[in-house]
Amino acid sequence: MKTVAIEAQLRDSVGSKSASQLRKEEQVPCVLYGGDKVVHFYAHYNVIRHAVYTNTFLKADIKVGEQTFSAIVKEVQLDPMSDRVRHIDFLQLTPGKKFKADVPLKLVGTSKGVREGGSLVQKVRKVNVITTPEAVTEVIEVDITPLELGKSMRVRDIVVNADTQITNAPAIPIVTIDIPRALRSAQTKAADTGKKKK
Repeated sequence: MKTVAIEAQLRDSVGSKSASQLRKEEQVPCVLYGGDKVVHFYAHYNVIRHAVYTNTFLKADIKVGEQTFSAIVKEVQLDPMSDRVRHIDFLQLTPGKKFKADVPLKLVGTSKGVREGGSLVQKVRKVNVITTPEAVTEVIEVDITPLELGKSMRVRDIVVNADTQITNAPAIPIVTIDIPRALRSAQTKAADTGKKKK
């Protein structure tokens, strides 16, 4: 699993005035929770952005002083005008301890329905999971090779490892092979022609 390294500094104070000053200096205020203690720190925007602007699920190794913490991004506060990162909440990972996360889905293979002219529509791009640091993955792969025209794969069809549980409703469709109008018309015409021949 990909990991981003973050060199950080402890915050001397945690008020809004201090946070505003840090942002003026291109620093991002952050907080780490989930471990033995809550850690307030800051890191430069150019370092922190690699943990935020990504399509994959990452771990972060956050070095604060002499300590290094393994964590994931839990919540990001963005500036409403510029979309620039204002604040990040990190969740500390503890070996063997389960945590909740949103993990992206990656479709693999070429479905039977697409090969027959259907259109692939991905309806869900991330799923909610409960897992452990040892079992979590960057993405969850979904093999769509057997998917036929007009059919869907649902959350219950996703295969994950024994230490990972998906908490989304099992019946939610994640990907569908739509039948284009032209193909549907051709199928109807072919069916009508077959009936007339009989």
